[in-house]
Amino acid sequence: MTDTVQLLRRHAPRTWQRMLSGRRLNLLEPSPMDVEIEDIALGLARNTRWNGQTVGDHAWSIAQHSDLVVQIMRSFRPKPPPWLLMAGQLHDASEYVTHDLITPLKAVVGDVFREVEARLTAAIHIRFGVPALLDPEHKKIIKKADQIAAATEAVQLAGFTAEELKPVLGIKARPLANVTLVPLPSREAERLFLAGFHRLEQEMALAAPTRG
Repeated sequence: MTDTVQLLRRHAPRTWQRMLSGRRLNLLEPSPMDVEIEDIALGLARNTRWNGQTVGDHAWSIAQHSDLVVQIMRSFRPKPPPWLLMAGQLHDASEYVTHDLITPLKAVVGDVFREVEARLTAAIHIRFGVPALLDPEHKKIIKKADQIAAATEAVQLAGFTAEELKPVLGIKARPLANVTLVPLPSREAERLFLAGFHRLEQEMALAAPTRG
């Protein structure tokens, strides 16, 4: 157990959260057995990107962002294998518990947040057949798609100009020109996230015999 976890245990009277599935997830030492995709989909569909500061009648959710990242990854050549696409689908899945802290706030919170996030991510990956830790090359592929998605969201939804992306947000990617982002009601975002997840499950199962 790390010093960070020991510190949190001393200050937190309860380190678990009960999910609507009935699972009791330990936030400091999460078990893959307590991770359910329905809980993740619900949480991500109800949590917002950009602190909710986006245009439209509905928020742009982490669920929709995750689907967009996978859509972008599918356009890469060579196309990433299904298990890596699943890692893209789940790249922000820990935020069903931690929520989406904007970058300036993450910098303030620091190591404690990063460790909790890393432990949750590892448990989620194991639960759904993705390596607990991704190597740098695979992380880079997901990060590239994540940056393209963020650039597109910033310009279309969050009030930034393309000229502000690099100097203000540190995003070097260019926004997509052929995609129109439409924030959806949370229930629809949840449904689409689950549909995308189950499609990737099927793709992973079909690819399993040849995965090396």
